[in-house]
Amino acid sequence: MPEGPSLRKFHLLASPFVGQVVAKVGGSSRKINVNDLNALRLQDSQVHGKNLYLAFVAAAGPLGPTAEETVLQREAACGASSPAQGRQVCPPQAYPQEEEPQELQHSSSEAPDAAGRPSSWLRFHFGLFGSIRANEFSRANKANKRGDWKDPVPRLVLHFESGGFLAFYNCRMQWCSSPMADPASDILSVEFHRGRALDALCAPDPICYTLLDQRYFSGLGNIIKNEILYLAKIHPLTQGSLLAFSDRERLLDCAVQFSSDWLGSKLRGKGLHPQIYQKEQCPLGHAVMKGTLGPSGGFKRLTWWCPQCQPEVLPRDGEPSPVT
Repeated sequence: MPEGPSLRKFHLLASPFVGQVVAKVGGSSRKINVNDLNALRLQDSQVHGKNLYLAFVAAAGPLGPTAEETVLQREAACGASSPAQGRQVCPPQAYPQEEEPQELQHSSSEAPDAAGRPSSWLRFHFGLFGSIRANEFSRANKANKRGDWKDPVPRLVLHFESGGFLAFYNCRMQWCSSPMADPASDILSVEFHRGRALDALCAPDPICYTLLDQRYFSGLGNIIKNEILYLAKIHPLTQGSLLAFSDRERLLDCAVQFSSDWLGSKLRGKGLHPQIYQKEQCPLGHAVMKGTLGPSGGFKRLTWWCPQCQPEVLPRDGEPSPVT
């Protein structure tokens, strides 16, 4: 599924349409009534982790708050309760599934009406191969299992009065009154809380589980997880509590740098060239191991690692071993 860098690119594709009015809609979605979007104005676009939020208002009504005003309102509402830099935060005890975001607060199935109710936000969460296209449709690049060359069907298409359009593929949509966001957990946000992330990494659980916990590493997905563990030379099943502080710092540096570099490559139209993800050999020529790893009762993800470059750190006598 698309990870943080991809969502940032989707946001940049949608942003030029902010301020324009929807002239026509289409798409196969049954989760929302796509016709509700007709004649609404796209007021704002925001991205948080793996979710894209688009704000809509009635075209004839007053415009809703700008992106800056929304941020200021959010900071005013939660400023007193935001964790201070350096404060110890309890490590995660549960692992929200990477693919399944927590339920939205104040969710609704209704769009803004012509009477000018406050702006409503439409949240997009993308599945495998989910994407946004601006002024073009996705085309089949190979035949399906039946041998048919059928183009993907968009879940939603927004045609704007300017003549341009946005097409959304393989995504779930839901109305909400405001974005559910915590910039402190977003690895690509300037507000990313490094201290809180370092605290989370010292949990006595396999490090590959913790990295996918979206409460602390929003936007970090399976590709980033595999790549940064290799770059930091850390075995995926190493318990975070066994890592030295310098190792956790290096892993966090790799997470931020790799994510930023991947975003830069996307914006330049270049593809990703992974070193370990889906590889049979690491860059040094060692055989790569592959396994399906995840917490007991939780979501499991394919994981690749090099046993030579990423040696396993075993717990000391009396300490529990990680459960795969």
